[in-house]
Amino acid sequence: MKTIMYDAKERGTANYGWLKANYSFSFANHYDPQRTNFGLLRVLNDDVIAPGMGFGMHPHDNMEIVTIPLKGVVKHRDSMGNEGTITAGEIQIMSAGKGITHSEFNGSATDELNLFQIWVFPKERNITPHYAQRAYPVSERNGKFQLVVSPDKEEGTLWINQDAWFSIGHFTAGETVSYSNRLKTNGSYIMVVEGEAEVDGKILGKRDAIGVWDTDSVEIKITKETELLVLDVPMN
Repeated sequence: MKTIMYDAKERGTANYGWLKANYSFSFANHYDPQRTNFGLLRVLNDDVIAPGMGFGMHPHDNMEIVTIPLKGVVKHRDSMGNEGTITAGEIQIMSAGKGITHSEFNGSATDELNLFQIWVFPKERNITPHYAQRAYPVSERNGKFQLVVSPDKEEGTLWINQDAWFSIGHFTAGETVSYSNRLKTNGSYIMVVEGEAEVDGKILGKRDAIGVWDTDSVEIKITKETELLVLDVPMN
């Protein structure tokens, strides 16, 4: 088994006033040659956006973009005619394909918005752009991993144009859980969203992450009440 640690304190940061960003990988003005990607996982930004502020209409192409609100309301609009809001417990996915423009704003005039934005390189290029969002009962991730994103349209999850699977789990102290990669050629990026866990003898606190590959499964020891995000992605 091979592993690589991603300490939260080593993330890139930026403060634009209306946006406080934490970059897990090189992004915008932050560049770290040792942290450009994990396999085909290119971006995991942990953003805090001020009330009423956000990203105006801008283009993307050939990238799988997943947005996970942690707190607050996302207001979305795009060139395909989709418009609406996404709240904690919901997840949004956008296959930019051959090209799309969109905007993402804090839908509240009074409260901050905290979200993860995740980018994965696509399996097929220049597909017709695709958008979807879905609510997931958070109770169904207690003591187990809840699959929320997958490449299987029959799985009942949000579909992604890549051999990638995203899961979220909520666990209590003292539990030991195992995660098995969906493909032998995949690796798993495991982030502690909240809480504390141990992987491969390493203690992970809030927003710490570890990349794991060249193994069929990984054992995770839960040392405090913890929420985990697992991004199971191709390594090449």
